[in-house]
Amino acid sequence: MVSKTFTLTNKMGFHMRPAQVFVTAMAKYASEITINFGGKDISGKSIMNIMAACMKCGSEITVTCNGADEEAMLNEAASLIESGFGEE
Repeated sequence: MVSKTFTLTNKMGFHMRPAQVFVTAMAKYASEITINFGGKDISGKSIMNIMAACMKCGSEITVTCNGADEEAMLNEAASLIESGFGEE
């Protein structure tokens, strides 16, 4: 299991477009991914759960990956989040 904490930097937060980009990217991995926000665990492979969490710019989240390809999954998740999902 690997995890990393991030602060969302894109202006609109984890809204529909970045959630779709994120879920599509994470779907290719066998590992499980969980986003912890506000004390709740959210599936990183569920666009509806991500959008329902209302993660805004400045929100602190912890992404945890667990499985055979967890390192690669966390690296791609980090790249997406740190780049502001290509919105900046």
